[in-house]
Amino acid sequence: MFMKKSIRKIHLWLGLTSGIIIFIVAITGCFYAFQEEIQNITEEYRFVKKQNIPFLLPSKLETIAQNELPNKSLHAIHYKGREKSAEAIFFHYDEKIEDNNYYKIVHINPYTGEVLKVNDMYSGFFRWILDGHFYLWLPHEIGQTVIASATLIFVIMIISGFILWLPKNKKAAKQRFWFRWKDGIKWKRKNYDLHNITGFYVMSIALIFAITGLVWGFPWFAYGYYTLIGGEKSLIYEDPISIQIANSKVENPLDKAYLLMTKEYPNAVSIEVHPPETKTSPIAANANLEEGTYWKTDYRYFNQYTLEEQEVNHIYGRLDNASNSDKIMRMNYDIHTGAIFGLAGKIFAFLISLLIASLPITGFMIWYGRHNKSKKQ
Repeated sequence: MFMKKSIRKIHLWLGLTSGIIIFIVAITGCFYAFQEEIQNITEEYRFVKKQNIPFLLPSKLETIAQNELPNKSLHAIHYKGREKSAEAIFFHYDEKIEDNNYYKIVHINPYTGEVLKVNDMYSGFFRWILDGHFYLWLPHEIGQTVIASATLIFVIMIISGFILWLPKNKKAAKQRFWFRWKDGIKWKRKNYDLHNITGFYVMSIALIFAITGLVWGFPWFAYGYYTLIGGEKSLIYEDPISIQIANSKVENPLDKAYLLMTKEYPNAVSIEVHPPETKTSPIAANANLEEGTYWKTDYRYFNQYTLEEQEVNHIYGRLDNASNSDKIMRMNYDIHTGAIFGLAGKIFAFLISLLIASLPITGFMIWYGRHNKSKKQ
């Protein structure tokens, strides 16, 4: 009895201190769930008319995009399919100089080279939603820690909530699995059931959301989780070093890397190539093999001088070389968003997130009702 009373107090105070953050994270997750589908409907420049001619090569798209953003560094050229515009991605992050940070995408018709749209990815509704979900609209270093800490508290609350949910006997169990509301039942009892029963049914999925979120939130958690499931590689993305051999230099290496990828992945839904950022950087390329998810992406690295393929010792390499532990880590985003199960998974994730967002509200109302009653007495 004393143990359960202590757990109830822990559950209460952790809920009161983190409830508003959990609500924000859950509700922004709801809004972001169908971001891709909504943007596909509202942003026509994402699509082009399919033509029976080859795409323009990356070097051509690079020249076109660089004319639009002459003072920015090109990060990648992304071909997203026969009926979608290609993306020239410009990205730079500087911890010391905030004004030197940018993330822009030039949408180009890959058949004609026509510039369809230049997007600032640090602005717009869905970017605002994402900043709330990841950083609580605070500076990123602070916001990530706050969100991750609240998520860790949420895990404790899930466990403590399950202990509090456990019925004492068979009679009590009848009211723990479904709503048994009769005429005359007060709203306090209904609110209690909404919190108690809803919490039980979303518990397992909420725990998955929390764990996949913590993988991004705390490096120590990501490494611990990866090690626990048998992982042995590095989780830190690191480019292999390109070394120039005397008298060896491939002409137009970015184009040739792209052509190699199109030949080896004729059924890829998208192909992305990254120009080398420094004299020792490789040409990084990837091919996504499945629409709507990212975990089946094959990551390849080529020496920028010889186009010789280079191996890596982190999880972002060839899919064939990935262990089951590596695949689980690569699935993290797709699991977190529900995309791993397609559109049905996203709808399910949306509904669960909505129910999770209701828990801090019903929990607060339980506390407020009891606190107000004690005051009156």
